[in-house]
Amino acid sequence: MTDTPSTAAPDARTADRYEIRLLVILFLSFGFVFFDRQALSFLAPYMDKDFGLSNAELGTLSGVLALTWALAGMFAGRLSDALGRRKPILIVAVVLFSLFSASSGLMGGFAGLLVARALMGTAEGAVLPMAQSLMVEASRESRRGLNMGLLQGSSAGLLGGILAPLVVVWIAETYDWRVAFYVTIVPGLIMAVLIWKFVRERSPRAQHTREGESAVKVPLGEVLRLRNIVVCMLIACCYLTWFVTIITFTPTFTPGTMSGVMTCLGAAWVLWGFVTPAISDRIGRKPALIGFTALAVCCPLAVVYVGNPVLLGAIMVVTYTGLGCFTLFMATIPAETVPRAALATALGVIMGVGELAGGFLGPMIAGWASDQWGLQAAMFIAAGGAVVVVALCFALKETAPAVLRRRAVA
Repeated sequence: MTDTPSTAAPDARTADRYEIRLLVILFLSFGFVFFDRQALSFLAPYMDKDFGLSNAELGTLSGVLALTWALAGMFAGRLSDALGRRKPILIVAVVLFSLFSASSGLMGGFAGLLVARALMGTAEGAVLPMAQSLMVEASRESRRGLNMGLLQGSSAGLLGGILAPLVVVWIAETYDWRVAFYVTIVPGLIMAVLIWKFVRERSPRAQHTREGESAVKVPLGEVLRLRNIVVCMLIACCYLTWFVTIITFTPTFTPGTMSGVMTCLGAAWVLWGFVTPAISDRIGRKPALIGFTALAVCCPLAVVYVGNPVLLGAIMVVTYTGLGCFTLFMATIPAETVPRAALATALGVIMGVGELAGGFLGPMIAGWASDQWGLQAAMFIAAGGAVVVVALCFALKETAPAVLRRRAVA
């Protein structure tokens, strides 16, 4: 196999097989990133006797990971486009986040845990821009949204939302919370080997790209002048506030039924992670974002007002739709807006700015507000973030190929 571009069209069956293989590998790789990221939220109640974390400290631990995740994502995206390389950066990132995640179990105080989470974010931030850049080039146009949704949304939901609470809580109860952190090193190292062996720098579908196309460098300022990129950055800020606040404080808000409620969130995450982008392939990115975000407003409000755990779980499955929207504004719309030479840069900037504002500042503000006025304050902040997203979506330009073709014919 060669990574050298060719003018010959790729064999369709070869390209399709590689598309599926790449999807499986990147699905598992990003899923284990979120497995590691979510472990702290599920282990917080077990760590309390050793650390006695306040809501503000818990929010800070989530926030510092988001901060370094954001900075690393922006840097890695720009570096990748400058070098024209994705695969080596992805392998290094996967190995490092596995090592840093396991190091959380070695820490003896809040400061050490803060350092470990910061290092995790530094490694993990590079994974999504690299993975989605590889995936968009390997995907058929008709499956672009679906593939990117499975990679980013459903993978994080299955491994981070369903598997993580079941596995880490069981390990913490059977052994110790520190052991739960130690085991996270294994799957990451396995995925690094699979990426090294089976992932290509250029997919068969990208082989016929003109030689000079990827060599043209796109200035960052030119990327930031595109309206869709700016709007997606603003949406990311608000949606990360919605997501990180819910995932950080729901286990504390519902301690008695935490495992069941979080499993419902994980099931919804998997479901909407691919359903929302798949629907957007047919009806358009913009209407899908607006409709599913309107539903997402109700999710944090249900945590506050619904006391019955069975009813709460059912409502959360129906309203935890925002995770499917993440793929649209953080990957698919930017990928359909910018040229290939600026793809990783655009993805890294949107993710980075969103993580800085929504992932870093959001949970710290929500944690402080919860210490002042009760945990319900955090959920009101999350709902407000989703409301702002609905308004911002109206400024987007449609990018779905199927919709644009229908408009051209009409």
